[in-house]
Amino acid sequence: MNIFCAVNALVDYAVREKLIEKEDRIFCINRIIDTLSLDSFEDVKPEKEYPLEEILKAILDYACENGLCEDSVVYRDLFDTRIMGLLTPRPSQVIAEFKKRYAVSPREATDYYYNLSRKSDYIREYRIKNDMKWVTSTEYGDIDITINLSKPEKDPKAIAAAKNAKQSGYPKCQLCIENEGYAGRVNHPARENHRIIPITINNENWFFQYSPYVYYNEHCIALNSEHTPMIINRAAFNKLFDFVKLFPHYFIGSNADLPIVGGSILTHEHFQGGNYEFAMAKAPVETKVTFRGYEDIDAGIVKWPMSVIRLSSKDIGRITELAEKILNAWRDYDDEEALILSHTNGTPHNAITPIARCRNGVYELDLVLRNNITTEQFPDGYYHPHPEYHHIKKENIGLIEVMGLAVLPSRLKNEMALLKEAILAGDDISENPVIEKHADWARMITEKYTVTSENIDKIIQDEIGIVFAAILEQCGVFDRDETGKAQFLKFIDSVC
Repeated sequence: MNIFCAVNALVDYAVREKLIEKEDRIFCINRIIDTLSLDSFEDVKPEKEYPLEEILKAILDYACENGLCEDSVVYRDLFDTRIMGLLTPRPSQVIAEFKKRYAVSPREATDYYYNLSRKSDYIREYRIKNDMKWVTSTEYGDIDITINLSKPEKDPKAIAAAKNAKQSGYPKCQLCIENEGYAGRVNHPARENHRIIPITINNENWFFQYSPYVYYNEHCIALNSEHTPMIINRAAFNKLFDFVKLFPHYFIGSNADLPIVGGSILTHEHFQGGNYEFAMAKAPVETKVTFRGYEDIDAGIVKWPMSVIRLSSKDIGRITELAEKILNAWRDYDDEEALILSHTNGTPHNAITPIARCRNGVYELDLVLRNNITTEQFPDGYYHPHPEYHHIKKENIGLIEVMGLAVLPSRLKNEMALLKEAILAGDDISENPVIEKHADWARMITEKYTVTSENIDKIIQDEIGIVFAAILEQCGVFDRDETGKAQFLKFIDSVC
């Protein structure tokens, strides 16, 4: 495919996917050839409908060969986003179309917007399809496992350039509204094909967008229009439910507002949601409880590896009122026997991860109790993946994982392939520097199973899922035994 054919194919794609109208065709061709520094254009027709990935590759190869772009994944991403930005409707057009469809139904509006986010290449579908995904059955239900491969690894040239690049305070972070249409730089992703939808929650100006790395169906983000820190309070609960009222087919949740147990971006208030039912949402209440003065609220402890209180009612105001009481009680709750200290040397440790949804007209709020205390033995966090599981995951457990979806590092794809070969060959895993960290775990696997070439892939996947469930148990502030249950009930009794 030569460059003229590629440009034609790209504009054909944009018309086909309704990014532009057919009347925009010549205009868009001229914008693209200007970006490619072409002095002329030959109307070479494509022989077929090429997939977007193949079209962009041809354009990027041309750009690299002609000195328009460094041949590096980071620079190629900056350049192809610039090209796709030329074909993505302006924000006002997107907002108008969203509102028009929302008047029909919220689902029709989100279907349009999600499709636009995918077809404009803001969500790079051809990368996301490479993510490894499977489901592991546990006593808590079927939990989702994914090895994230959609975020490209930076090459040494880009890493060096990012290190030497002038630091900029614009946009302040990757969630700020100023990202919409931003050209990006070597240390900040391009967002020229990014569009956001204004919404009002709790009488504040917020925006709605999709995550470019969709870890689950219609993985969306609600973000404050202001660059303001994360905070969990009654207003946050109100915002979650206002979002659910706007989009009843979506759940919405927030990371906790403290390090270790919070998300990766604590400097900008935001929530994550989507059209997906996680294992935690399917998990039943195993112990019903009653909060004095709130007998009208259905409440209980959820059968889940972490410590979760579920509140259910048709009355949102009553749920948020009780949730605030639980939050305030938890902020200052101490139980030395359970190793729960609310503060040490004035530093707070107790936080809550809330998740809201609506089921058949009944509103639910799951409150996941978190604590970020560190100890000499566990300097990364006591309620955090413990060292024996760091060979699988040592990163923080945030909202998505709390709900039952493991987002595991990309290194595991190669490590699991090497581990499989070594187990089948009977090699000494401890002698391989890449996979030696898995040696004890691999030994357990070979002792537990009769491993064959036919079953080893499923065994490794199942055991990764079992490790993830164990990690979630370690992150639960109350143990999953009779002592832990008694300690949990003791806290609940203290709330009112």
